[in-house]
Amino acid sequence: MKKYILIMLMFPLFAFSQKMVSKDVMEVKKFQEDLNAEYLNSKETPLRGDNFTNFKGHPFFPFSPKYKITAKFVKTKSPKPFDLPTSSGKTKSYREYGKATFELDGKPYALTLYQSLDLIKQKKYKDYLFLPFRDLTNEKETYGGGKYMDLTIPKGNTIVLDFNKSYQPFCAYNAYDYNCPIVPEENKLPVEIRAGVMYEDIYHH
Repeated sequence: MKKYILIMLMFPLFAFSQKMVSKDVMEVKKFQEDLNAEYLNSKETPLRGDNFTNFKGHPFFPFSPKYKITAKFVKTKSPKPFDLPTSSGKTKSYREYGKATFELDGKPYALTLYQSLDLIKQKKYKDYLFLPFRDLTNEKETYGGGKYMDLTIPKGNTIVLDFNKSYQPFCAYNAYDYNCPIVPEENKLPVEIRAGVMYEDIYHH
């Protein structure tokens, strides 16, 4: 009888954990569907010519809960504006907003989050944070220039980094029409982040 009661007590916990996982999976699935829809929309896509005609959808790494990380977040005090170099040789104005520190497979890492000084002038982007990063999948399964993640200003001293929602910059698909911020040295991770959008370079030949 005790064993039966224990199983009954454990079942709601199991159901709850399954529900949490499926919510994360659904969020990532929506991110993937929205990204594909953007690239398939002739008014929004960075793709041109045959690249647009032949595009069927992005390849993605399988969803992995280990890459949805709750990081410690520390806001930067009195950040100064700086010019971030872009792929075209021009610069864009940003300021450091804060740092996220986290562990992955037991090892500590840190990433810096930025605010675009142009975007925050627009009401819909006033809480927007920009996270460019590089990792050891670059030039193999992802774009050589690194990947991006879009975040919003956290309420407390933690921030969720879901690398399953990381994507390649537009200039990975069209280097002629777009200039993309280059990942700062401090955001180069010495580890593989096998999550988010994969990349096969058929766009620069």
